[in-house]
Amino acid sequence: MRTDVSLHTPVRPPHDAGATAAGPYVQLVRPDGSRTPSPYDHWVSDVDADQLRSLYEDMVVIRRIDTEATALQRQGQLGLWPPLLGQEAAQIGSARTLRPSDFVFGSYRENGVAWCRGVDPESLMRVWRGNAAAGWDPFSVNMAPTQVIIGAQALHAAGYGMGVVADGTDDAVITYFGDGATSQGDVNEAMVFAASFHTPVVFFCSNNQWAISEPVGLQAQVPIANRAPGFGIPSVRVDGNDVLAVMAVTREALDRARTGGGPSFIEAVTYRMGPHTTADDPTRYRDAAELEEWRAKDPISRIEALLRADGHFTDDFAASVAATADAVAAELRSSCINMPAPPALDIFAHVYAEPNSWLETQRADYERYLALYGAEGDGGTPAGHAGANGESA
Repeated sequence: MRTDVSLHTPVRPPHDAGATAAGPYVQLVRPDGSRTPSPYDHWVSDVDADQLRSLYEDMVVIRRIDTEATALQRQGQLGLWPPLLGQEAAQIGSARTLRPSDFVFGSYRENGVAWCRGVDPESLMRVWRGNAAAGWDPFSVNMAPTQVIIGAQALHAAGYGMGVVADGTDDAVITYFGDGATSQGDVNEAMVFAASFHTPVVFFCSNNQWAISEPVGLQAQVPIANRAPGFGIPSVRVDGNDVLAVMAVTREALDRARTGGGPSFIEAVTYRMGPHTTADDPTRYRDAAELEEWRAKDPISRIEALLRADGHFTDDFAASVAATADAVAAELRSSCINMPAPPALDIFAHVYAEPNSWLETQRADYERYLALYGAEGDGGTPAGHAGANGESA
């Protein structure tokens, strides 16, 4: 069993620095696109120009998915959407290090991770359109469905990791959550279990600086990564807008998990450029100057600058990426608008593993209710009731 620990514990900053973007953190690519030497270079020494271009395309595509979904919500086609704008590098850099057999437990914002796991555009939309309780089969892509309960997925990851240990495989588990979730008991309890049972879990905190309208410095007086060592879990702080650095630290954490080193904690320092969800108005609590400061650290433009400096970014490549992103967005829009309404009685289909009389009584009552409106139980909603797009069904 491996016992060495190479992830660092950040030095405590001044009290007023909190858990903001103040260093130190791992960075391989500066905001201007230039490379900076790092002890983590060897973890990405195999990443060539083609792989960098692929990472760039991933980030452009998921940003296009995000902007299209936001537009669909504004147009009444989705009930809600949690934007990931600005956090593309954190999601792509970590997700592209995973094996197909690894398992992911994300929050409601990891739509970019879901895309990398093979979730199709229509499945990304189902929950937010109100057509399903879960958008995809978790075992088809080894990623749990969208988790809206803040921090609950960390407990699921710890439990799954205990199962991996019992199975004796070298698979790994990764769970994503935001800075606000670290104040939840679930996340802290999950770290207790993961450390105690030496589970192969990577705790990935996307510190996007805001827990809805609460700045991270209010709830975290030191960098969030400093908390994990108190549980016996090594941690690292990384520039979450640097896709190469995120990939490097995630590879190290996954290697530790696969070789018996137990759990790790990654704090990806990034920024939520948009609202918490489309129900939020960040202009009420966030200064415009702060937004501009982070715009200069954009994860996509910095990789474009790196590729251009090395002569690997051409007009043809840019056009190809844009066309790919537009095609994905068109598919997402079409599948969302044309998504069939689920059968009304499907709401009872997956509540319990086995049927029971209590649930069957409710189902029969609802079936009688539908009959009052002349509606069938095999699809749609009662006449005069609003559908997911806000129109009468």
